[in-house]
Amino acid sequence: MAQRGIREYDGKRIIAQNWKDYFGDAFEYDFKSVLVTPETDFEKLPEEHPWLKTTPLVAKPDMLFGKRGKLGLVLFKINEPGDVTYEDAVKWIKQKMQEEVEINGVKGHLTHFLIEPFVPHKPEEEYYVAFSMGDDYDTVYMSAFGGIDVEENWDKVSEVKIPPTASDEEIEKLIKQNVPKEIKDKEKYADFVIRAYKMFRDLHFVYFEINPLVLVGNKAYLLDFVGKVDDTAGFVVGKKWGELEFPSGFGRDLTPEEKYIKELDEKSGSSLKLTILNPEGRIWTLVAGGGASVVYADTVADMGYVNELANYGEYSGNPTRTETREYVKTVLDLMTRNKHPSGKPKILLIGGAIANFTDVAKTFDGIIDAFKEYAEKMRQVGVRIYVRRGGPNYEVGLKKIKQAAEELGLPIEVYGPELHMTDIVRKALEEEKVA
Repeated sequence: MAQRGIREYDGKRIIAQNWKDYFGDAFEYDFKSVLVTPETDFEKLPEEHPWLKTTPLVAKPDMLFGKRGKLGLVLFKINEPGDVTYEDAVKWIKQKMQEEVEINGVKGHLTHFLIEPFVPHKPEEEYYVAFSMGDDYDTVYMSAFGGIDVEENWDKVSEVKIPPTASDEEIEKLIKQNVPKEIKDKEKYADFVIRAYKMFRDLHFVYFEINPLVLVGNKAYLLDFVGKVDDTAGFVVGKKWGELEFPSGFGRDLTPEEKYIKELDEKSGSSLKLTILNPEGRIWTLVAGGGASVVYADTVADMGYVNELANYGEYSGNPTRTETREYVKTVLDLMTRNKHPSGKPKILLIGGAIANFTDVAKTFDGIIDAFKEYAEKMRQVGVRIYVRRGGPNYEVGLKKIKQAAEELGLPIEVYGPELHMTDIVRKALEEEKVA
């Protein structure tokens, strides 16, 4: 499982799209939110969302960092009681896009913003609710002291541990028993939290935070939202998520190679992901499957070589031979640009779990195509290849890749599912004595 942060806009959109399934008529959520990017046509936006011209507004960045209010990056009132108009919001956003800002020691430019209706409310109406998934239990967080100072009031947050085996009745009882005493309408708040927690679990969130949450009658206002999802659950709940982007964190622009793979992924029915961690690293991976990519990366880290891990990513979902070739060529191009300063050979780990429907032989054909194109450069920098794979046609695939690598003069070791995924990593690193 890989925990991936999502934009506030996407989190609220997912909640709105699935609202009726979890909240029914018990609560109303009037989702009004616009995501603004550098490509946004500000003149046409009000035509698609007429409320932008008739409603007091709030504007803020949507780039996976918090404390926007304390950083002075939320526009909600110009001069009391002067409401923010659409023209005000556009002017402010354009100005912020041009300025370099520093967030937690990282400098960069703001590129994505939200525009939403301003919701008048009192500080004492700001509640807090959050859920996080752990290895042994989920945790529910509840407080009557939401808003920008929730951390300063963390001693007033009620934390409830939910075992994975808990029944709906047990979950409901645990939540109701632990609603903070300061909340005025405990029954209504508990009802909201119980329903939201079920959504959190069903839609495969790993973190879900509403801060502040304002409840007025049966209307729910989600003024701020932070969310992370399990990106390996896309095949289970992809339709409920809709089109979901996993953006890079603030201050980290995609490299040309990452952009290329992202574009390739967007045109494919398969999953192609690439993140460059350390282009000077010795350990490179070509991993099939999101879960397997986590296992490989974690094993490298557990062995103490995280600083040598060059990339993180996956190719999965039965990609075509052409898609696999392009993905592998991108990795090999990065890998073979320079020899490692230590003079030691670089390590290429090719693997994955035991595939269910991906044709291993077909994807290996794509890898072999890339090998043939980059063989000379691979020999020059000294690449050693370690392969572990199982699944449909894996015997054929392993035989092909071993034969091709040997003919190209590339050192290779090949294993099937008899060798565990973590063992191939250990074998490679122990043999090479990475330091």
